[in-house]
Amino acid sequence: MAVPTPTAETRWRCTLCGNLTRFDVTRSTKAVEFIHLDLAGEPRVEERDVLSETIESVRCRWCNAVDQIELVDRPSANASA
Repeated sequence: MAVPTPTAETRWRCTLCGNLTRFDVTRSTKAVEFIHLDLAGEPRVEERDVLSETIESVRCRWCNAVDQIELVDRPSANASA
């Protein structure tokens, strides 16, 4: 089951412990890369074009809950304190 990606208005939150900041993300990516090899044969990716990307699972780093992540609204940058 794919996990929704956070947007500019949303972020992840663990439903079990409330974590908002630390997650292990497993994702599948299909990309085209331009790889430059130096004269010693060491590769370096110089350009990367992501064709598709799917987040497969998200694990909370605090409580190890797997796939217990929800999207919640980000705090407003314009909220008055």
